[in-house]
Amino acid sequence: MNKTLLGIAACMAIPFAGASEPRSAEQQITRAGTQPSATGPADHFTGQVRVDPLFPASNEIRVSGAYVTFQPGAHSAWHTHPAGQRLVVTSGVGLVQEWGKPVQEIHPGDVVVCPPGVKHWHGAAPTSAMTHLAITGAVDGKSVDWMEKVSDDQYNAHEAP
Repeated sequence: MNKTLLGIAACMAIPFAGASEPRSAEQQITRAGTQPSATGPADHFTGQVRVDPLFPASNEIRVSGAYVTFQPGAHSAWHTHPAGQRLVVTSGVGLVQEWGKPVQEIHPGDVVVCPPGVKHWHGAAPTSAMTHLAITGAVDGKSVDWMEKVSDDQYNAHEAP
């Protein structure tokens, strides 16, 4: 798998083999706009979702990073992360829910800590797009376990803070 596709797979939280990059003794710069965006797959997302990869997990740092933009109403399916995930909201208004808990509204500057193995979903509010920086850990090259889609009733069960 080439470096660009490896980065997209890591940032979209798709399991992949060979999660390591060659070790370099110098800094590397990936220029903004040089990596292609990807569409969030319909199996794992509802609505329009764009993933802009930043960096893949490696043997040195076992986390990947991406900006994920959800159009109004778009959201992920239920899922867990074997090594956890951090989300930093950069723009818009979003929603996040942990299984068995209420839906919460999130705003720019908010940081969501998703511990390993905690079932959750996240996405945009019904009337606002939302972008977050996703930093996702990997265990043995795997960063996510996808589950069922979020029902309309689950998605619509939110209240503003």
